[in-house]
Amino acid sequence: MATEEHGSGLAIHPMDQFIVKPLFGDGPVHWYTPTNVTLWMGIAILAVIALLVLSTRRRAIVPSRGQSVAEMFYGFIHKLVEDVAGHEGLKFFPYVMTLFMFVFLSNILGLIPMSFTTTSHIAVTAVLALMVFLTVTLVGFYRKGIGFLSMFWVSSAPLALRPILAMIEVISYFVRPLSHSVRLGGNMMAGHAVIKVFAGFAGAMGVASVLPIAAIAAVYGLELLVASVQAYVFTILTCVYLRDAVGEAHH
Repeated sequence: MATEEHGSGLAIHPMDQFIVKPLFGDGPVHWYTPTNVTLWMGIAILAVIALLVLSTRRRAIVPSRGQSVAEMFYGFIHKLVEDVAGHEGLKFFPYVMTLFMFVFLSNILGLIPMSFTTTSHIAVTAVLALMVFLTVTLVGFYRKGIGFLSMFWVSSAPLALRPILAMIEVISYFVRPLSHSVRLGGNMMAGHAVIKVFAGFAGAMGVASVLPIAAIAAVYGLELLVASVQAYVFTILTCVYLRDAVGEAHH
């Protein structure tokens, strides 16, 4: 909100929208406390179920609008998984599809006024990224055994450089969850903070707020694009990592 603090001028607090608050009362937040994060994650899950399950129950030859949207997402992610992770990667299509829909709908729901963007919190995106990391690692060792470690050995490089490159590959592998989660959370947080700043200016300027309102509309349109692109990027990186576990090494 935009406020006047002690007559010193305009004060805008764009990060207040990311504060985790309990749904009931104002007490401390524990691991078991229902919060605004819990609420909007639940809404996102219900939205996924409504779109992918309820809208396709009848499976009409002439699809309804909901069924058409669900089939569009299905075909898009199916082709993405097959193109990036290969035919073997299609075994993980349900997981990748669920992951994409959850991230995408969480991003979109976060654009509703007075809502909460769960994917702006590293606590949420880190869990999603760690799930991908552990899945890829476990599947890789299950399918390839100790041969999974060959992805760190760059056999095409000169022999003297291979140990150094192997160390770099190992470090980059374990940094994956961090980059995977921070990319999504950082982009969502930055866009919403910018919207809040312009909204604060609009509220302070009153009738002269045409320019800030126009800026809010423009940033909102950009945020719709960012919400979609970040869900796509998160998903395609998941497919790339899955390819390491189910595909052949390319070093």
